[in-house]
Amino acid sequence: MLEAQAEPSVGDLLRALARDTGVLIRQELRLAGTEMSAKAERVVHSAAVIATGGALVLAGGLALLAAAIAGLATHLPLWASALSVGLVVMAAGYLLVNRGLSAMKRIDPLPVETINTLKADAEWAKEQVR
Repeated sequence: MLEAQAEPSVGDLLRALARDTGVLIRQELRLAGTEMSAKAERVVHSAAVIATGGALVLAGGLALLAAAIAGLATHLPLWASALSVGLVVMAAGYLLVNRGLSAMKRIDPLPVETINTLKADAEWAKEQVR
């Protein structure tokens, strides 16, 4: 003959709920950490692109200064070539800076996945109490 299983007491249910809630919170914190790490990597990459672009713009500016100096000091074709190189380097730097800024603007700083799972967890907890 089959025995009827004993219903868990309210205390047992509350202990189980507390234990499960603790596990859930730890998992949510791990998820938030993972999500924020991924976003931080994207920010670091975009910052590196911006820094590279800024360095190229600086190098272009120095080349333009050299072109102006060479153009004023001597009236040789040397200044024209320095001017051309400076403009090309500055254009490349400008493009890199814009690329990095555009990438940074697309980064959402909020841990969206964690927020969504926290909302789902709150709904789950409400259903458990009912």
